[in-house]
Amino acid sequence: MTRRELSTASPILVVGVLGVLAGGLLSAATASAPTRHIAWAVAYLVLVVGVAQLCLGAGQALLAERPPRWSVTIAELVLFNLGNAGVLIGTVLEMPWLVDVGGIALIVALVYFMLGARGSAGLKLLRYCYWFVVVVLLVSIPTGLVLARVLN
Repeated sequence: MTRRELSTASPILVVGVLGVLAGGLLSAATASAPTRHIAWAVAYLVLVVGVAQLCLGAGQALLAERPPRWSVTIAELVLFNLGNAGVLIGTVLEMPWLVDVGGIALIVALVYFMLGARGSAGLKLLRYCYWFVVVVLLVSIPTGLVLARVLN
């Protein structure tokens, strides 16, 4: 990753690392008395807030024809993480409407990420991995929204 690509993606990458760390800390803090919601929150923090965000930020930085404008990076960061906050809080507090709002914010953020990486001439394997992450998230979000309604 070039210095310019790294500087563009750095806020997204920092929050992704913090997501993994938060999941680990929550797991350690609740290991003696885990609940269904806590176990789910740990997995969500690590996999979506952390790993998926790292993949999206790094992938876009490496694949984009030119690094996205700072305002686009901040919009992606804010939408993705407000969406994650809505999903996490809404699930733990059993507020399906908040999960819905969070899911919509996540979908909008993913549209930004998709637009930022379109037309890439980067490594074929990297492109496939990036689009795989995007597709998995785009399929998982509506599935999670339906499950949040059915299970509550």
